[in-house]
Amino acid sequence: MKIKRKNNCCTSIKNAQVSNFNFTNSQERKRLVILWKRLVNNGKTCPRCLGTELELEKVVSYLDKTLNKNEIEIILKKEEISNVDFEKDPLISNQIIINEKPLEEWLNGKTGQSSCCDVCKDIDCRTIEIGDIVYEIVPYDLILKACLQALSKFELSR
Repeated sequence: MKIKRKNNCCTSIKNAQVSNFNFTNSQERKRLVILWKRLVNNGKTCPRCLGTELELEKVVSYLDKTLNKNEIEIILKKEEISNVDFEKDPLISNQIIINEKPLEEWLNGKTGQSSCCDVCKDIDCRTIEIGDIVYEIVPYDLILKACLQALSKFELSR
């Protein structure tokens, strides 16, 4: 899958310091809920969704190791989209929603579409556009940055 890049976006995010967050009320456990939707057709998904899934799992693993589990619960939900639903709205596939807000909204981006593969038939699939960069596979850096944006909305102290 192609990723059109004009610059190296978000490279410093990989080493982000998230372990310094502490809650003002340690009794209250916060939830970071990540919902990922993708087309599954006869047990297969497209390379674009597969690539995003691998990136997403790396982010969840990193956050799970880094954040205090007594204070923050990370919930990853994977939802399969049927062919019928995909044909009605192809932009729902390969969509990441973090605490009820689409990833592109956390990052001031937008969605686009481009052709994909046989699994998706002749339907253009979802892309994410951040600035002048179009992503077919949502990379680790963008997912982590959106998660950190969501975490920043919690009532935290240092």
